[in-house]
Amino acid sequence: MVSARKQVEIVYNPDERINKLADEVDKEAAPVSRLTLFSPCKINVFLRITNKREDGFHDLASLFHVISLGDVIKFSLSPSKAQDRLSTNVPGVPLDDRNLIIKALNLYRKKTGSNNFFWIHLDKKVPTGAGLGGGSSNAATALWAANQFNDFLATEKELQEWSSEIGSDVPFFFSQGAAYCTGRGEVVQNIPPPLPLDLPMVLIKPQQACSTAEVYKRLQLDRTSKADPVTLLEKISRNGISQDICINDLEPPAFEVLPSLKD
Repeated sequence: MVSARKQVEIVYNPDERINKLADEVDKEAAPVSRLTLFSPCKINVFLRITNKREDGFHDLASLFHVISLGDVIKFSLSPSKAQDRLSTNVPGVPLDDRNLIIKALNLYRKKTGSNNFFWIHLDKKVPTGAGLGGGSSNAATALWAANQFNDFLATEKELQEWSSEIGSDVPFFFSQGAAYCTGRGEVVQNIPPPLPLDLPMVLIKPQQACSTAEVYKRLQLDRTSKADPVTLLEKISRNGISQDICINDLEPPAFEVLPSLKD
């Protein structure tokens, strides 16, 4: 019965895990009917592209790190047993199954057999097309929320494994906030976060779009950095982050696709 459920609002704690709900909610108490969750974005402290695979994807080695910028997503159970309903504060955001939130909820139902559908409102703060993983974070948040509403039908490890079917960046958002990511990005190794989340940071997002597909088309592997990503991690562990660590193999081809990025 929905009437036996409760509302829960989660306040993001940057000194703890990305999601604190599993620690905050008493699993023996009445299940929730509404959730308000923070959905943080991420930066790539360094990004090495190491190989082009036979399936057309590229292997990468990168240090992903969440920052305090993020979206807020509100979930509530819908009486419908047919479809989810998504709204947002930003025009132009798809509201159907092109949106990764809806894809994530569909995937959860497919994997678990759940028949719960949701009303969702996305308060969008993370710019799209900025390489910050906003959509991937939204997808991970939706999977995690669905699991709360369904009394934990899946383990968090299962959610992380399933999430790679949505996108390569999604599994990272089940990490502890910083991770060394390899493969297409879906192989996640937790590391101690080297950056405090209250560190002042300037992010610049140009108005023009820069197609990731076009950037990869311009990538020349023989012209990428030769820095060993494991060595970069060791330097960060010893000395912290410095400019020489912040290597991005996609920067040169991105400048070719969108020369104004250099201005």
